[in-house]
Amino acid sequence: MTTLVTGGTGLVGSRLLRYMVDAGLECRALVRPGKDAPADVTPVEGDLFDAAALKKAVEGVSAVIHLAAVFRTLDESAIWRANLEGTRALIAAVQQYAPQSRFIMASTCLVYDESASRPGLEEDEVSPKHAYPASKVAAEKELRESGLNWSILRLPFVYGDGDEHLSAVPGIVSRMNWHPAQTFSLAHQRDVARAFEFALAGTMDGCIVNIADDAPSTLYDMARAVGVTIESSARPLNNPWWGRADGALSRRLGFRPTVATLGQAVLEGIL
Repeated sequence: MTTLVTGGTGLVGSRLLRYMVDAGLECRALVRPGKDAPADVTPVEGDLFDAAALKKAVEGVSAVIHLAAVFRTLDESAIWRANLEGTRALIAAVQQYAPQSRFIMASTCLVYDESASRPGLEEDEVSPKHAYPASKVAAEKELRESGLNWSILRLPFVYGDGDEHLSAVPGIVSRMNWHPAQTFSLAHQRDVARAFEFALAGTMDGCIVNIADDAPSTLYDMARAVGVTIESSARPLNNPWWGRADGALSRRLGFRPTVATLGQAVLEGIL
């Protein structure tokens, strides 16, 4: 049984592949020309718009984990092309060459309403305004209507295993003028891998599932965890629930984070 991973050279994908290989899984990765797949992973050179590469990548697989996405850009057309059109192309390839496989897509907890009155739930109506979450919602719809065996994992702020995501927080706060008390759901890389392990086993088939640890963290505490103090503020916090997702469904399905809090990650030295 072979699993294809797209986005396998990214900060999340490369670490996920390492966990999967360590667990004894046979993995294949779609990689852009000039990029190397992680050790013991079979590379297929190409991208989501290379029909021949997609055919080679999906033939014979039992599962597809779709992580490839674009979001760190101001070019909204690039975001929509990669996240929606790229997903459509991958879905079409799987429908043609591996229709019995399990298709697991990574989405984002940023899809939820910025002015919500509680943490986001999977059944909430979502219509985000920004290109990245909006393109993810559109891609989710494509997958749900594909006729494939699907699951969608909405990921929070992912950190850990030396990915330096937390180190980027002070710059983001400054650039976006975010309130230091804004609170986000988090998940350690280790637990993101565990969530995909659950999905590969079929536990999340036909479900959209929020993945999050047990204790959302403020931007202030996220920066402090990596030794940086950002300017504090007592001004009122607008949209206090934005960035937070309810993880109750994942718990009912059996998922439990092994890194329950950011504080635990600090104490264990696994940032």
